[in-house]
Amino acid sequence: MAELTREHVRVAVIGTGFGGLGAAVRLRREGVTDFVVLERAGAVGGTWRDNTYPGCACDVPSHLYSFSFAPNPRWPRNFSGQPHIRDYLEHVTDTYGLRPHIRFDSEVLAARWDTEALHWEITTTRQTLTADLLVSAGGPLSDPQIPDVQGLDTFPGKVFHSARWDHGYDLTGKRVAVIGTGASAIQIVPAIQPRVARLTVFQRTPAWVLPRADRRISAAEQWLHSRVPATRALRRGLLWGIRELQVGAFTKRPGQLGLVEALGRQHLRRAVKDPQLRAKLTPDYRIGCKRILLSNTYYPALAAPNAEVIASGLQSVRDSTLVAADGTETEADVIVFGTGFHVTDMPIAARITGADGITLAEAWQGGMRALRGASAAGFPNLLTIIGPNTGLGNSSMILIIESHLNYMIDYLRRLDRLAGPGTKAALSARPAAVDAWNTHVQQRMERTVWSTGGCRSWYLDPSGRNTTLWPGTTTAFRRATRRVDLTEYEVLRAPAGRGGAQATDDAGREAASGTPAATPARPGRPAGPSTEVAV
Repeated sequence: MAELTREHVRVAVIGTGFGGLGAAVRLRREGVTDFVVLERAGAVGGTWRDNTYPGCACDVPSHLYSFSFAPNPRWPRNFSGQPHIRDYLEHVTDTYGLRPHIRFDSEVLAARWDTEALHWEITTTRQTLTADLLVSAGGPLSDPQIPDVQGLDTFPGKVFHSARWDHGYDLTGKRVAVIGTGASAIQIVPAIQPRVARLTVFQRTPAWVLPRADRRISAAEQWLHSRVPATRALRRGLLWGIRELQVGAFTKRPGQLGLVEALGRQHLRRAVKDPQLRAKLTPDYRIGCKRILLSNTYYPALAAPNAEVIASGLQSVRDSTLVAADGTETEADVIVFGTGFHVTDMPIAARITGADGITLAEAWQGGMRALRGASAAGFPNLLTIIGPNTGLGNSSMILIIESHLNYMIDYLRRLDRLAGPGTKAALSARPAAVDAWNTHVQQRMERTVWSTGGCRSWYLDPSGRNTTLWPGTTTAFRRATRRVDLTEYEVLRAPAGRGGAQATDDAGREAASGTPAATPARPGRPAGPSTEVAV
């Protein structure tokens, strides 16, 4: 470890994915320059830097999967691939002058709240620092999850996770086993199937797969979007609006999804003629209960002569023999885990210690919960971007991220107003407010397809609670995070130097004053001056 240095900043942001970079842009646009972005890797991009597996692409349309304040008129396809998305994030970084704020190769090892000084003490692999506000933007798709498989350590071949793809290893002519049938696996399988000797897919549960309406965006369209911004805004607005109209079927009326299921069955019948294989690939739960996947090439790849689907999960490994839970055995040279990420047990939570001396992971042992997906009780001046119950089943997470960025900026404005001469302030979410918010979300969750659809998904934590998804529209979430309600927080104050912090009742008085918050951007419109980013 390098020699430790120490500095104090107003805001420390963890991660340089969409959430972290978006936070940095909004801070600069607010006039806040006293901040750092802590990144454990040597480049920006988050999950779009780490996931480089063959076929990696987004399943949200490009013009919706981008910042409203940084539109890109030059997206090459309806659904852009990983290289184009990463290029976009690199250009956002450069366009907004973010690199001076980024500390690369600086993994956060620990963050501890100092109750006297009212700031966070942060230790990274390169330095120690303190910050008034800590923003965790690592995201739920940061840390790969590999299941504990008996005998895996005896496997003589190559083993890696989809998010840690080994590009130095040639799969040509190899017997490859892909574990899992999620969003990564359905892209990997058709990408590698033509060149491997044998492809075996271990499938615990078949996925609903719909056609992928992907195509190249013509040069004429790109030119039009560059020269006439209204056309780009219209395209984004239509994409957003269609998805907002779909939300009711997922959250209130799952029975309406029967027509979509019919489309999925027709897609399967057209691609897979073998009735036995088709039976293996037919889900027995309501569409939407698990993530809906988009692909035109997945089913044909599984129907190829060199492919096999084992309708069971991987149970154990004996040397080069893989044994499924149903007893099926197969030989393999390579194991690729497409088994997702630590979503409901994010490792960063074990490194953040709050006011009561317990970690966020310990506080969340009974399930993740945070006020408006952002503030956890007992962790003052900590905000999470894409926190508990903020995920989406059918739209762009960038919309959720931008809503949380609105909340972050209003949070900082509130702190400025609350801090008096010679004092500093902090906000601590009231446990009753967190409980009320969580109860409301979970009550709404009871009617959703994710709770009633008859499946077990990665949306659920070990106790079976859905602590991942937002049971509403992106418009409703934007309203919910439009401003900080101080009645939901306890205000802490301390002298600007070190000293004992005191709680005050100014929250109610501040809320009653009606101090206006910034008006957030509407989905599909820039939040203030627009800067185009062409990649």
